[in-house]
Amino acid sequence: MSEHYPNAGATGFDWWKSSYSSGDQSCVEVAKVPGVVPVRDSKSPQGPALAFAPHAWSQFIATVRSPEFGV
Repeated sequence: MSEHYPNAGATGFDWWKSSYSSGDQSCVEVAKVPGVVPVRDSKSPQGPALAFAPHAWSQFIATVRSPEFGV
């Protein structure tokens, strides 16, 4: 389940990228917000963002880190 933040750049959140991110800006950014995990495209910081429930984001991260993805 996710919510949509139509103007993520105006949220005032502190956004960060993974340490695995390359320098070409082709990645997602995540903000720390109590009770929700906002995620946006780093190429469009003023654009929309999605907000996931913390458990849903944790499941996503665990899946991406699983052997099927080779990480």
